[in-house]
Amino acid sequence: MTFPQAPALPEELDKLMRRMRLPYMRKAAPDVLATARAQRWDPAEVLRLLISEEVTGRDAVTQRLRRHSENFATGKTLASWRAEDSTILEPTQNSPATLEWIGRAENLMIAGPSGTGERHFTEGLAQAAIEKDLRVAWFTLETLSAAIGKSKVDGATARTVARICRADLIVIDAAEAFYRIIDAAYERRVPSGAGSVDPCCVRLRRG
Repeated sequence: MTFPQAPALPEELDKLMRRMRLPYMRKAAPDVLATARAQRWDPAEVLRLLISEEVTGRDAVTQRLRRHSENFATGKTLASWRAEDSTILEPTQNSPATLEWIGRAENLMIAGPSGTGERHFTEGLAQAAIEKDLRVAWFTLETLSAAIGKSKVDGATARTVARICRADLIVIDAAEAFYRIIDAAYERRVPSGAGSVDPCCVRLRRG
């Protein structure tokens, strides 16, 4: 089934939307206006829909740019996280997933050997924060060290740290180096046959 194409916007209105840089509103306007005329919508409803289209479009672009700029390790989200396969207790998973701890200025540590999903879960939380319009700063130990090291050369360490701290969520992916240390320490300190380390753990604490 095909539907008649909505009439184009009047030239002057199209020019105004281009000048005001309202691309998503301009794209939606022909269909919205045609429907509004046919169904005799209230003018306020027309305006609400057009503004909503612009806001939704801009938010989507902002999220894409933030994801691209942070260079996430895998691109995985909580949507692909299989809670039933994780060794983390489900209530423990659910608490960080609400992201309420960010507003409470709490720190979150996720630790576990390679293959237990700690990076997937961490990145999923960061992706969820971006979807909530929160600013995320993602670092590995190497990139964080490089950023601070470069700022020392330029004499701008305080500015660099202040810029990083403006983010709502700062993630430091220290998996590679951190787990090597943990594994080595465990091998040295735990007697043979004393049991095993929990495959993955999640801890929240006040910042």
